[in-house]
Amino acid sequence: MDATQIVGLAAAAFAAGAVNAVAGGGSNISFPALLAAGYDAKTANVTNTVALWPGYFGGSVAYRRELGHQGGRFVYLLLPSIAGAAVGSVLLLGTSAETFESLVPFLILLGSGVMLFQTRLTKMAAERDIASRGGDHIPLALIAVVFVAAVYGAYFGAGLGVILLAGLMVLLPDDIQHSNALKGLLSMVINAVAVVYFALFGPVAWGAALVMAGGALAGGFLGVGVARRLGETWLRRAVVVLGVVVAGILLFA
Repeated sequence: MDATQIVGLAAAAFAAGAVNAVAGGGSNISFPALLAAGYDAKTANVTNTVALWPGYFGGSVAYRRELGHQGGRFVYLLLPSIAGAAVGSVLLLGTSAETFESLVPFLILLGSGVMLFQTRLTKMAAERDIASRGGDHIPLALIAVVFVAAVYGAYFGAGLGVILLAGLMVLLPDDIQHSNALKGLLSMVINAVAVVYFALFGPVAWGAALVMAGGALAGGFLGVGVARRLGETWLRRAVVVLGVVVAGILLFA
């Protein structure tokens, strides 16, 4: 890598880490940067996952106040996160991504729509007794959503935060900052499983991953400050807008 590529990859990772902390979709900044640097699609995808993991860690550290009372929830959702990520990692290295990737924009648009109509959907979920009854109660529907999101997150990952946050807001109602913090922590676990698997068996471009890791860490930590300043209404709007933008990029790029 030359100096221009190093600076470009570090800057892309910083932006991606910040976007992931606010909502999700940062891979649509960092993944194309890796392609532009000359890496093939599978190597870029695997390297991108490894490179952005520190961003989720930085976001979780910055959100530690909002995570303080959510230990029980995290424990319940840990197993489906790990299991789903393991399945997604194996699928990525063992199959073609074309068919699955064709569904990705529509999954992200679905997550954005859920966020847009979250209040109404939360009420409907409560009426049908499929949402949390409060506290650390985790409904089966949320376990299923987290598992599927983890498969997707390890397999491709763009917009994972939008999908996870939508599921949490509907099935585990709470202040959006607390849900965003839990989303980031679960994303960190999902990506950690993928990172370990890819490090052992995947074509990781370690030079690029190391260059990007520092930028992602800084972006993730600082992005939480942006999310806090946005407040509930504007954070919700930001998630919806970013989700639509990410889906549009994937559909028409």
